[in-house]
Amino acid sequence: MQASPPRTYGKLIGASLGPGDPELITRRAWRALQSGARWLYPVKKAEAASYALSIVTRGGLAVPADAVPLVFPMSRDPEVLARAWARAAQQTLALLAEGRDLVFLVEGDASTFATFGHLARVVRELAPEVEVETIPGVASFAAAAARTDMTLAEEDDTLAIIPAAYGIEVIEGLLDAFDTLALLKVKPLLPDLIALLTRRGLLEHAVFVEKVGAPDERIVRNLADLADVPAHYLSLLLVRNPYRPRRALLRGCRARRSAPAQQPGDAP
Repeated sequence: MQASPPRTYGKLIGASLGPGDPELITRRAWRALQSGARWLYPVKKAEAASYALSIVTRGGLAVPADAVPLVFPMSRDPEVLARAWARAAQQTLALLAEGRDLVFLVEGDASTFATFGHLARVVRELAPEVEVETIPGVASFAAAAARTDMTLAEEDDTLAIIPAAYGIEVIEGLLDAFDTLALLKVKPLLPDLIALLTRRGLLEHAVFVEKVGAPDERIVRNLADLADVPAHYLSLLLVRNPYRPRRALLRGCRARRSAPAQQPGDAP
C-alpha cells in the first residue's frame, strides 16, 4: 500500500503590533499583514471586539473578509482555559492544513506575556512540522517609558518586569533588588500598590500608564488621583527606586586570565 504524501502546512506567523499606536507597528509586521496570509486575531468571547485588531484598523488597513477570531476567555478556571486553548489550537491547525500562511495579530510584543507563544507551542505539539515565525515588536512597558520620559535602565541599572499578581510581598522585595520595576496588569492590586509606594516613599518616582498609545491612553503621575477611578486591564506601573542599596560590581570586559600551566622541564 502506497504511503500518503506528507501534509503540507502553511506557516504560523505571530505579528507584534505594539501596545496601541499603529505607528509602532514595524515594517516587517506591516508586510506580514499585507502578504496574503489569513488573519487570526484574539477576542475574549464570541462577537467581542479585538484590541489587537483595532490597532491595525486605526493604522488604515481594512479587515479581510476571511479573518478569523480565536476566543481566549478571561478566566482563572484551568478547565475553561484548557478547553479554550485546545479549541483555538485545533482551529488554527485546521486552517494551516489548507496550506495558506496565517498571521496572528498580537498586541505588544509576541514574546512578552503574549497569547501567541502558548498558541504556537500547542500547535507544534499537535504538528511538529509546522513552521512558526515570531515578529518582534514594541512592548507596553517600553512604550510607556518613552511616553513618560522615564529611563528604564542606565549603565549598570537593573530592571524587573513582572505581573503585579505575584503580590505585594514579592513586589516589596523586588524594590530592594532592582532599580526599576515594570509592574504589568496592576488593576486588581492598584490600591495596595499605591499604599506600598506611599509607605516606601516612592510615590513620586512612579507613574501609571493605561492603554499606552491608544486614543484613550491615560497617564497619571500623581497616583493619589487613582483612588476612586477604576483601572483598565491594560494598565501598568513604572517604579524607580533611587534609594536602592548597591553592591560592588565587577568591572572590565575581559575575563581574568589564569596563569599558564607549568611545562615539564620548566624551572620551578
